[in-house]
Amino acid sequence: MKIEEIKDKKIAVLLSGGVDSSVVVWEFARLGLHPDCYYIKIGPEEAEAWDCSSEEDLEMATAVCRRFECKLEVIDCHKEYWGQVTKYTMDKVKAGFTPNPDVMCNRLIKFGAFYEKKGYEYDLIATGHYAQTKWIDGKKWLCTSPDPVKDQTDFLAQIYDWQLQKAIFPIGHYEKNEVREIAEREHLINAKRKDSQGICFLGNIDYNEYVRRYLGENAGEIIELETGKKIGEHKGLWFHTIGQRKGLGLGGGPWFVIKKDVEKNILYVSHGYDPETAYKRKFKVCDLHWLTVSPSELEDSNGIILQNGCCSSFKHTLIPITFKIRHTPEYHQGYLEVLSEEGHLVEGSEALIHAQKKIHGVAPGQFCVIYDEEHERCFGSGEITV
Repeated sequence: MKIEEIKDKKIAVLLSGGVDSSVVVWEFARLGLHPDCYYIKIGPEEAEAWDCSSEEDLEMATAVCRRFECKLEVIDCHKEYWGQVTKYTMDKVKAGFTPNPDVMCNRLIKFGAFYEKKGYEYDLIATGHYAQTKWIDGKKWLCTSPDPVKDQTDFLAQIYDWQLQKAIFPIGHYEKNEVREIAEREHLINAKRKDSQGICFLGNIDYNEYVRRYLGENAGEIIELETGKKIGEHKGLWFHTIGQRKGLGLGGGPWFVIKKDVEKNILYVSHGYDPETAYKRKFKVCDLHWLTVSPSELEDSNGIILQNGCCSSFKHTLIPITFKIRHTPEYHQGYLEVLSEEGHLVEGSEALIHAQKKIHGVAPGQFCVIYDEEHERCFGSGEITV
């Protein structure tokens, strides 16, 4: 975090009660700054629905703000979360897709609903994400963290450009162990607190319980793809994702989820340690969303090598990229094929992803997050489609 970037700026910090956002407050305090802090309250629709950790979170956030002499205010985004993020999630899983609530939470809540309620009063909104922003050729880019395991650019790849302009990630240049070391050295109250493993804002709520609460169960057949033989039953297609191995309740494994037939309520699986049906080398993405500029816009200015061909009325442009299809430390190498008559990647367009190596568990509904060849700059993302 450079002092030039924050000098004379009015800054809001989104404080969760965890160690990461607490070190964000410390980062400002060591520079002599005392930004306004906000705890976003979500919580389940009924207080008794789940044993949520929000009360402890707020206590931790309050203690951190008291120590560093920062104002803390609770912002209620309950209605927005359950009306937007939960609706998105349940609509997708009912349709047989694999959504990512955390991705949409950043767009719709942290940098969306909060902005509408309070964030518009501030020049910058700081969070504890493991990501960086860099100014390159006069443009602000979302860039990866040096910690490949904790990097969260994939969770931020759906925010809007105007939201990126407001965003600042003060701990994004650290690795997780460094953040822990700072917290312990500075004797922060939550220095040894474990990271949340649940859905964004919802503590340690199990994902299947989250889905069951709204969609219930809908039993159907599990069929072996190659033989058409029924080998078991599932409790609902929405409890399973493409590529899943564990939790199927089938003997004689391993078994892998290969596809879903939503209309017939059938879950198809393949048997074996490495079934070819579990892999893809090429898949389509839709509703492409760009954070700063699309990769094709860098063709002239940054010398990206384009491979052009012609097929029917379409100009096919292959752009070398790296990408992720889930939250893992690994980046896949491949090409982005433009599917448009103009040969350019416009907002909302479609494209084909060509992976250099076959990839396990490509699931419709997941976000394919697109980076440059060095996986430093995040271009944006698109939803994987059938």
